[in-house]
Amino acid sequence: MRKSLRLLPLSLCIALALPAIAAEDEEDWRLCPIGDVVPAFGDTPLPEGSPADRQDAPTDIEGGSLTRAGTGENIVVQDNVRLDRGDQSLFTDVLSYNEESGQYSAEGSVRYQDSGLRIVAERAKGDQYADHHRIEQLQYQLVERRGHGGADHIELRGSQGTLVGSTYTTCDPANPHWQFRAQRIDIDTEEGMAVARNAVLRVGDVPVLYVPWFMFPIDDRRRTGLLYPSISMSNRNGFDWKQPIYLNLAPNYDATLEPRYMSRRGALLGGEFRWLYPRGRGKVYGEWMPHDDLPGRRPDRYLLDNNGNPIPGATLPEDDRGLFRLDTLHNLNRTWHARANLGWISDTHYLDDFSNSLFGRSSYSMTSTAGLYGRGRYWDAGLMADYQQLTDYTVDESSLRYHRLPRAYYNWTQPFGRWFEAGINAEAVRFQHEVRVQEGSRLDLKPYISMPLEGASWFLRPTLAWRHTAYNLDYTPTNGDGDRSPSRSMPIFSVDAGLFFDRTATIRGDHYLHTLEPRIYYLNVPYRDQDGLPTFDTRALTYTWGQLFRDNRYSGADRQTDANQLTTSLTTRLINDEDGRERLAASMGRIQYFDDVQTTLNRERPIEQGKSAWIADLSVTPSDRWNINVGYQWDPKLRGEDLASLRVRYLFRDTGVVNLGYRYRRHPTSRDDLLEQVDFSFLYPVNDNWSLVGRYYYSLFDHKLLESIAGVQWESCCIAARLVARRYVRNRDGDLDNSLRLEFEFKGLGSAGQKTERELRRAILGYDRDDLYLVPPSLITDDDVESSPDPIL
Repeated sequence: MRKSLRLLPLSLCIALALPAIAAEDEEDWRLCPIGDVVPAFGDTPLPEGSPADRQDAPTDIEGGSLTRAGTGENIVVQDNVRLDRGDQSLFTDVLSYNEESGQYSAEGSVRYQDSGLRIVAERAKGDQYADHHRIEQLQYQLVERRGHGGADHIELRGSQGTLVGSTYTTCDPANPHWQFRAQRIDIDTEEGMAVARNAVLRVGDVPVLYVPWFMFPIDDRRRTGLLYPSISMSNRNGFDWKQPIYLNLAPNYDATLEPRYMSRRGALLGGEFRWLYPRGRGKVYGEWMPHDDLPGRRPDRYLLDNNGNPIPGATLPEDDRGLFRLDTLHNLNRTWHARANLGWISDTHYLDDFSNSLFGRSSYSMTSTAGLYGRGRYWDAGLMADYQQLTDYTVDESSLRYHRLPRAYYNWTQPFGRWFEAGINAEAVRFQHEVRVQEGSRLDLKPYISMPLEGASWFLRPTLAWRHTAYNLDYTPTNGDGDRSPSRSMPIFSVDAGLFFDRTATIRGDHYLHTLEPRIYYLNVPYRDQDGLPTFDTRALTYTWGQLFRDNRYSGADRQTDANQLTTSLTTRLINDEDGRERLAASMGRIQYFDDVQTTLNRERPIEQGKSAWIADLSVTPSDRWNINVGYQWDPKLRGEDLASLRVRYLFRDTGVVNLGYRYRRHPTSRDDLLEQVDFSFLYPVNDNWSLVGRYYYSLFDHKLLESIAGVQWESCCIAARLVARRYVRNRDGDLDNSLRLEFEFKGLGSAGQKTERELRRAILGYDRDDLYLVPPSLITDDDVESSPDPIL
């Protein structure tokens, strides 16, 4: 029989309360056997719908028989009783319900499921009208994420609830390595909060953490309260405790206070304020330390270099140390937006002392920018300013780049008819500097016209441009003719052309698309004497594959190379027909200089007529496990290499990886060695549970260790432990720092100790297989991390 009633608001808030202490399910559960403490109910389909559908859904009751007792108020449903309401289903042997009093009871084989939870219990009873419910001796299984547990009983009164003797774990039911137990959890679904009393975290049968009382959220609402603390130990700061305090101020803005205590330094207060509105967003962050004890106790750290020699101009940091950061964006309309990214630090030792990554640290400076930016279909423009601040105590102010106060730019390109394309690149900048005498303004204009011709297997792009650069200097230059308003104008002509051939090829039974792609690039720029021009923001670009097809070998507008040269190159590829992956890519190219290149910068040697160094790039992926990349530059005139690099990666088993890298570079004109480095890293799985990790990054050029890592990891279904030792270069002065990190991770709950996984992902490309085809994880993130060299691989 079947009867439809408006019965029980059976939301069963335990679906929210029991897993509330769990962390987000972003863990690796490969080692977990398939098995649930509450298996799926085989006699019912999977739930459909969501919790949002329950409010207006009726409750349908099915059973083998229905009887009424007394005057008809009491209904008894027996034999395979089932209640359905939205995504919820309740099964039991016998259900009794009194329509007049609203009281009900379910006895025998009580089972419940919804879109996020499955429960088995001995009995359930309650009062529908009083909204009072009690469920006894239950076990539960989460569905949307891993986790299970049980409770002695649960009592619900409206929006209030109490769980007595509840447990939670993500481990295999047959082998629970850890379990979270709470004597009592009081829940308020209206406020979205719960309070646990006498909570214990057990590893095996050993209690490792006892918390007499703590409050935690049970839904996604943001709330004021304590966040997870950060605790560490280092030889710089001693015992280091940071306790974030979150302040939920409004739906569209919030704040976080970060009091921090370092036993060797003292107290520091940090704070962040975030806001969001329909047209923009923003974030401001600051830190303040009224007094730092360490400089007074260890002045040599701040006044002497790594060899014990005095650092010129070095001083001890004063009181009131701190930093400031502002990052904001405002959309004016669909075309224009304003953006600011401002920063300040109190002294050049600050970032080195506190390992703060909020600034995205460069090698020695911090850039603050603010501006107005726009973009259309054929153009983009901006009016902005940037300011440089020194962040490295080993470098003096003269090394800083110029401030650009302000800078305006405009780029426009648009097709005209079928054959032509015209455009202009324009920039006007005012350069200022704290130390350098030479300051002034620069206007750079580069209009051009091009004829982009192309077909299915060829392209031809002749381009004619005119570049005019003019200056208005504040001081008379000491070189050149002493003109305070120098300028330079010259035409730039180039032709870029290429062909594309392809054929099918079969190699060892596999079918490939084999391509052959010859390309030539001719560049002609007359010589202009530019020795009288300043060098505000111009640097020589590194000679790489991309340089073969550029019309200038300098960045910035202060130098425009002269040229009468022809680049010839050839690329071939093998692309697998089955999966579309590129199994081989080989490229080779060089430049033929028909005339001497006379334009130089910073006492460079002119490039003599003749042939440039060969550039060769090779990438081979013979299988899904091997990847080999080789780069090589050979100068036939000097019979020596300018660059040699090798990167080899091998994947083994499901998680193992070995990376080997070598890199050598020599200055193309001075012939001085610039660097020579080797990099070896690995993740070696000994078995399903144990693995070894390591890295050795060494500079052969100056016989110096850059970074070494050695560690061991143990991982089971629901718990992991990592012990990692690390020695690394801490700053540009070459100081080495040591750290030993121990981390315990309870999957689905959180971790204790210093986080090591992010460092290992950065140092060992392929530590996480998801990173193999992505850009390697950034060394600088939104958390405080230690500074270390970038990896080769």
